Amino acid sequence: MTQTEMIFAALLGAAVLLAAWLLLRSFAHERDLQQRLAEVLSEQLDDRLAAQHREILRDLHEGLARQTDRIGEHARADRDLLQRGLSAASLQLSRGMQALTQSVDGRLDTLSGQVNQRLDEGFRKTNETFASVMARLATIDEAQKKIDGLTTNVVSLQELLGDKRARGAFGEVQLEALVHNALPPDAYAFQQMLPNGTRVDCLLTLPAPTGKVAVDAKFPLENYHRMFDADAAELDRRSAQQAFRADVKRHVDAIAGKYILPGTTSDGAVLFLPAEAVFAEIHAYHPEVVAYAQHKRVWIVSPTTLMAVLNTARAVLKDVETRKQIHVIQDALARLAKDFQRFDERMAALARHIEQASRDVQDVHTSSRKISAHFHKIESAQLDELDVPDVEERPRT
Repeated sequence: MTQTEMIFAALLGAAVLLAAWLLLRSFAHERDLQQRLAEVLSEQLDDRLAAQHREILRDLHEGLARQTDRIGEHARADRDLLQRGLSAASLQLSRGMQALTQSVDGRLDTLSGQVNQRLDEGFRKTNETFASVMARLATIDEAQKKIDGLTTNVVSLQELLGDKRARGAFGEVQLEALVHNALPPDAYAFQQMLPNGTRVDCLLTLPAPTGKVAVDAKFPLENYHRMFDADAAELDRRSAQQAFRADVKRHVDAIAGKYILPGTTSDGAVLFLPAEAVFAEIHAYHPEVVAYAQHKRVWIVSPTTLMAVLNTARAVLKDVETRKQIHVIQDALARLAKDFQRFDERMAALARHIEQASRDVQDVHTSSRKISAHFHKIESAQLDELDVPDVEERPRT
């Protein structure tokens, strides 16, 4: 409830009391008094309400003025504080920007130096790579020239292998190179004449019970090429395949009949094929030819497998020579054992001498300490203690 309403309520109560009092005094003047009272109350109420209204308005204006002044002061204080904060933030931001600019400039300088260094290194590597590429291109050009020459040589080799005699000579040369590089000179002989009047390409001399092994080079090439001729018909290729098997069997029969001589050679001989491809074709697709050769005691080999056979033969020869020299090794070991026994005896004697010398050194050291003690006592005028016996001296052994 507002103050105006309270005042109004109080006045109304007074008026009611006054009306009641007047009613008690006189009912006749009730209406006039009520009218006058109402007018008086109305006027008083209006005056009081107007006064209170003016007072309230004045208070309100004064409060608004003070609040306005207070708000203005706060606003000026906030503006000053904000201005100082903005100035400090601006200064700090300026310093941060300056430091950031210096840091960025430093990093940019460092990065620029690294970039320049890497660019220089990249240019150097590029130049090196370019020089290497140029060198390799020159090598490729040289290799291309060699390939052209090799093509000419391959054509010449094909022409060479087209002749039977030339193929035979090629196989013999390859056989001689392999045997010469794998075995000692006294373990083989080339173009050796056998008792039956035949001449073998190579005769290996191996220890018993193997004995002498004949090795003959064969090169069945015509029908082999016909087997893989792409322009030939299927029937022609089959015919060439049968002829190829017949060629190999014919060579096996010739070797078995000429180079396996009881009492002179071993019970087997070796057929040397100078081409790995021909050897692989026989063992991969013609097992009946391999079985036929084994039945005839003829072993078909290529350059690779012949090298394995020759290495085995060399190991056997080395083992035989080692067995022949075993008594020499035993004699050397016996002499070495005697020498070591004498060395052990001399080492024991030296150890005894060293031990005796150590004891002598200890005795000399004891005597030295005794003599030093005597001199010390003489210097201290303790002559009555000079006759003390030397109880620490040990008898010499």
